[in-house]
Amino acid sequence: MPQKILVTGAAGFVGRHLMSRLRHAFPRATLVAAERDGAPRCPVADLHLSMDLEQPASLDALVAEAMPDAIVHLAAQAAVGAAFADPVHTWRVNLLGTLALADSVLKRAPQATFLFVSSAETYGLSFRDIDAALDENAPMRPGNPYAASKAACDIALGEMALRGLRCVRMRPSNHTGTGQSDSFVVPAFAHQIARIEVGLQEPVMRVGALDRWRDFLDVRDVCDAYVLALKAAPELPVASVFNIASGQPRRIGDILDALLSRSDTQVKVVEDAGRLRPTDVMRTLGNASLARQHLNWSATVPWDETLDTVLADWRARVRAEAA
Repeated sequence: MPQKILVTGAAGFVGRHLMSRLRHAFPRATLVAAERDGAPRCPVADLHLSMDLEQPASLDALVAEAMPDAIVHLAAQAAVGAAFADPVHTWRVNLLGTLALADSVLKRAPQATFLFVSSAETYGLSFRDIDAALDENAPMRPGNPYAASKAACDIALGEMALRGLRCVRMRPSNHTGTGQSDSFVVPAFAHQIARIEVGLQEPVMRVGALDRWRDFLDVRDVCDAYVLALKAAPELPVASVFNIASGQPRRIGDILDALLSRSDTQVKVVEDAGRLRPTDVMRTLGNASLARQHLNWSATVPWDETLDTVLADWRARVRAEAA
């Protein structure tokens, strides 16, 4: 079991959920949070270290100081809209930053497990062309700069594994939960509903494409998969890859309807061209049988519970904003 776990992006949406689960799963481990200067600090961490993925030279010092025996690399520019707005920044952070970090791990802590959080977005257009739940052998055909940067990392880390990097690559499907930015669809809906309820927004919801189907997960289930992967890492094949998916596509419009049914407000729904992606697929669906087989993982959080927690989270945030 790892005794010192370095988590990049520990203060972010997924990071805060993961750190709590790591504390429970590895109670004797030292949890090291790598965070940008000036960013909020993760309250669960035992040690806080500075990290800037846009300064690759600094990452060697980070690994040398932390000397971890496990790394979970969460930090990334993960918003697809922001990736379209500034692709070069996305590539610089996601690809060059990740490769510099992995290279430092290979040099400074070669026995450490390097758990890389990729994305099911890397499959991209394969979701359109393959009429089945995609497994890990499906071609990566990314349809946006974010997904392309993650696919490039995925491939590069696979090569680095041939040179000794003890990497495990995770490809989670869409996931949501408390603390997520409204740059993502479910919290974007919940935020608008919460604002309308207290009169901070006119009763008009601006949305992107509703006739899309996505494989959604609760962030807590995704974090459980990462914990299980760390536990199993010593026995896993070199450069293992795992999809993390529910195997159940959900229509975006139905998610909106489900959130609206939890509110007494009457709203008008308007499609906003600025929220549409220039490249998109109708449906995503993942096959997580390898995660079930090798990690004993499956999604357990009920979807209705996920929606309840996201809406409650945004109601609390909006109340605090209005106070």
